[in-house]
Amino acid sequence: MNLNNKSIIVTGGAGFIGSHLVDRLISEQPKELIVCSNFFLGKESNLLDALRKFPKLKIVKVDVSDYGEMRQILEKYSVDIVFNLAVIPLPTSLEKPEWTFSENVNMTLNLCKLAREDKFKSLIQFSSSEAYGSALYSPMDEQHPINPETPYAASKAATDHLAFSYGRTFGIDVKIIRPFNNYGPRQNWGNYAGIIPLSIKRILENAPLTIFGDGLQTRDYIFVTDTAEAAIAISKTANARNKVINVGTGQEITVLNLLKLIADNMNYKKEFIFKEARPGDVRRHVADTKLLKKLTGFEPKVKIEEGIKKTIDWYKANIPSK
Repeated sequence: MNLNNKSIIVTGGAGFIGSHLVDRLISEQPKELIVCSNFFLGKESNLLDALRKFPKLKIVKVDVSDYGEMRQILEKYSVDIVFNLAVIPLPTSLEKPEWTFSENVNMTLNLCKLAREDKFKSLIQFSSSEAYGSALYSPMDEQHPINPETPYAASKAATDHLAFSYGRTFGIDVKIIRPFNNYGPRQNWGNYAGIIPLSIKRILENAPLTIFGDGLQTRDYIFVTDTAEAAIAISKTANARNKVINVGTGQEITVLNLLKLIADNMNYKKEFIFKEARPGDVRRHVADTKLLKKLTGFEPKVKIEEGIKKTIDWYKANIPSK
């Protein structure tokens, strides 16, 4: 599928991954590009670069879980493709489990219903590697059992099944992207922050670094611009229809070594503080990306050492000093 001259919506497009996807979509020269966000974690400042490059970018404040609101937008813009990144994140599910689950499911359900009603042609649904739970074997391919360990992960597993069911039953065009751990500029550093922005922020504030558990749990970190590139490639691939596709690097790093890498780059010399492991924290995660490469030829470009340096530089320039 060629994205040139298409009308494209990115739900959650003011967020971390969403805003980078918007940046990348601009180079595809779409006819229209519309960001839909309720700004739960997203920020208009994340879209400043996109607005400079694509002044006709439309930013719409909307609750994707409201069917009527989304229907009006889709009818107004005659949309071809929806990239669905609207999500309530994992840390929120530890405080508000029922709300997180229902919101995530309802947002996807509304888009599936609207696709069935021919309000747009193709749904690119963003899942999460958290749906797998801890690795039963590694690397984790798309046939790995689904075993979510948090309400967030359960909601992502449920939305995957929901989207697939609409594809099989009603023939909607759906492709599911299952990204592993993303990092990079613009990742939220405030409430519900991930370990990388939180750790960088703590060092900048001269606060100690904290590790939950023994630090030997592993993750597959992929730089956010690589994820955006992979998403574009998947969206253009006809053979990706009705498939779930891992997006990762195939390389794992322990949380302890990740924080050592950040500490070394920021000249942090203090001892790490170890605390009790968090509930639902998966033990091991590493992607099998053979399907992604087979279908699209995509391979990630940014190594973790380079990505961490870029990320630190961005936070140094953007986190307000106390």
